[in-house]
Amino acid sequence: MNARRSKPVRTIVLYVAVLAFAVLFIYPFLIQIATSFKTDPDAANNPLSLVPNPVTAQVWQRIFGQSGSSAVPVSTWVKNSVVITLVVTAGRVFLDSLAGYALSRLQFRGRKAVFAGVLAVMAVPGVALLIPKFLMVNYLGIYDTYAAMILPLVVDAAGVFIMKQFFDSVPVSIEEAARMDGASIFRTFWSVVLPMAKPALITLTILSFQGSWNEFSHFLVVTRGTTEHQTLITGLASLISGGEGASTQYPLKLGVALVTTIPVALLFFALQRYFIRGANDGGVKG
Repeated sequence: MNARRSKPVRTIVLYVAVLAFAVLFIYPFLIQIATSFKTDPDAANNPLSLVPNPVTAQVWQRIFGQSGSSAVPVSTWVKNSVVITLVVTAGRVFLDSLAGYALSRLQFRGRKAVFAGVLAVMAVPGVALLIPKFLMVNYLGIYDTYAAMILPLVVDAAGVFIMKQFFDSVPVSIEEAARMDGASIFRTFWSVVLPMAKPALITLTILSFQGSWNEFSHFLVVTRGTTEHQTLITGLASLISGGEGASTQYPLKLGVALVTTIPVALLFFALQRYFIRGANDGGVKG
């Protein structure tokens, strides 16, 4: 009897704890939204308040270019972020899938060495590659161009690993049936195996989108930092450092940060089921 009575109590305590953690994680996001509608003095005097006093949309007018000379070039930053992110994501999904399938299925000399190289690249900290990236793009003559921002990111070792692990879990008999029907290797990959890799592809899409959208150090190294080639992340960094006349303008900075956060959050929440399933398929199986 006591055990039955204590079970609802444990359930209530558990839900209260989960709700407390949810509020703890959501509260900074709510502060970010509220602060973007505050004036500079109000944001400085009441940084943790969720009620702007007074409420103003001046920050959003600057962000969307409706305040004349005081407008922030967010439209240019958004355009650069969207173009680069879409190109890099599409390139990674296609090329990483091809490379993962080749390492999983094709028998060629040096295959194990190539896969070991992929694992080695994953183990190298990204900051250690910044100087080689700068030297390479400078040598190729593409420094401070969109090509320098995109090409070094278009293939990712972690994506190759995820796709290889998934393809290892696909029964070879499925491909053998396609081969008996006269399908080529690429046709088998494109029409038979790749449609089965939907969870892994969605996982790779989310990781690629998030990684390229939030990329900072790479863009800092391969561009001069001018507005023409700034993304939302590098533009936000310039605001934080005092650029665009925003030395202590916390509402403006948090407003731009909110614009930067929303696309990745929406994508993750829309595809989180597939992301978790794909992560399990890529990391456990094989």
